Amino acid sequence: MMDNFTPGRFTEELIAAGVPQEYHGWLERYGVGALVVKMGIKFLELGPERSVATMPVEGNTQVAGILHGGAHVVLAETLGSFAASLHAGSGRHAVGIEVGATHHRSVAAGLVTGTCTAIHLGGTLATHEVVMTDEAGRRLSTARITNMIRDNRGH
Repeated sequence: MMDNFTPGRFTEELIAAGVPQEYHGWLERYGVGALVVKMGIKFLELGPERSVATMPVEGNTQVAGILHGGAHVVLAETLGSFAASLHAGSGRHAVGIEVGATHHRSVAAGLVTGTCTAIHLGGTLATHEVVMTDEAGRRLSTARITNMIRDNRGH
């Protein structure tokens, strides 16, 4: 019987999502999350200062046939939360406390790229800006996410 705590259970998921091998130990018990898998998010770069991922428009559209605004926020929050968690380090974790986005342009096809850049990496808060662009490099949306950094509780 497999559960979310079986070591190596998510190895294939991590590889498919493009998570660099150096972070597999950190995520092998939890994976990247069901929503990341459903949205088709693929990591290109992962670090506390800068993280980059792509997401297909297809499968993530709203009724008018354009990328759903919430999909922009999912990509932004995924990148910001992963980056903040890497900043938090061992024995600590990141908890999202605020996210906001401004949508500048719509997109109906192709691949969206989210580029997450640290604004502030402190001892208790981490704030990142995430810019989503289309395949032509045009800015689609800008988001900001703040995570609180907390110590893990002992069991």
